[in-house]
Amino acid sequence: MTTVARLRAFIAVADSGSVRAAAQRLFVTESAVSAAIGALAREVGVPLIERHGRGLRLTVPGEAYAGYARTILGLHEEALAAARGVQDPEHGRIRVAAVTTAGEHVLPALLASFLARHPGVDLRLEVATSERVWELLVTHQADLAIAGRPPRHLAGSVRIQALRANTLVVVAAPAVAASFDLGRTRWLLREAGSGTRAACEALLAGWEADPPRLTLGSHGAVVAGAMAGLGVTLVSREAVAARLASGELAEVPVPGTPMRRPWHAVTSRQVAGSTALLVGHLLARDGGWRRPAPRGGPPGDERRPAAGPQGTAGPQGTAGPQGTAGRPASCGSA
Repeated sequence: MTTVARLRAFIAVADSGSVRAAAQRLFVTESAVSAAIGALAREVGVPLIERHGRGLRLTVPGEAYAGYARTILGLHEEALAAARGVQDPEHGRIRVAAVTTAGEHVLPALLASFLARHPGVDLRLEVATSERVWELLVTHQADLAIAGRPPRHLAGSVRIQALRANTLVVVAAPAVAASFDLGRTRWLLREAGSGTRAACEALLAGWEADPPRLTLGSHGAVVAGAMAGLGVTLVSREAVAARLASGELAEVPVPGTPMRRPWHAVTSRQVAGSTALLVGHLLARDGGWRRPAPRGGPPGDERRPAAGPQGTAGPQGTAGPQGTAGRPASCGSA
């Protein structure tokens, strides 16, 4: 059994918590998975997995090893795609990772038009939180990420290929918007790891008021909650354009908003041929995408992150409470 096969078995057990589930995921026998894990543990020289109740879990050394294993597998997949894409990019594979709002409102039409033009490309999309999207890109489990601005610590390992305008606004049902109170109206929050949630929390942290909060999780849940009158929420204006036009939602004039949070199309430093096809399609299509300003460009260049929480970018040109600059929010949009 190859090292790659052993690593796949190890990660499958780590993710599923059992040999049986890992075997089903990999379409191999349970004995093959057990043999792979045993061989890998002997090669590494320390136990990687231990029993926990009825299932299995990673040991402390296993936790440390798993991060590298995911990166190794991601690099292997990326290398295969690059090698095959050089010869025939029209039949290569592209793994796209996108934050929820982009995956639901920005990418569908773009990917449909791309596949209509390049039907032989094996295109895969994973929609996740901002935190997860960057993890997939940095561990080479994604070839292209669509999200907010990359965290500062990734600056040397990723390349911003394109930008697209995106504005975050506060919305609510018309009745809630009309009676909005800075310190009393409830705020509906996204799930942990969401860039939009981070932006909202940073916005609230800049106020002396401490309004009530309610975590509803997904983008769809906070929008539905706002429409039902549960409170106000921070969302991409584009994602709720139809609701605003119909009058089901109304924008709420809140200090520090609207926030400019451009979408970023980001790759690793090396780009395979098939991924380059998608980036080219994204820029050629009339969808508002543009190349980023070159390094050393004018102030506000999107390729030069401004400092923010966790070293990530914050709002630009937005007024905060009491006329002060709005606090930066982390991880862009989700």
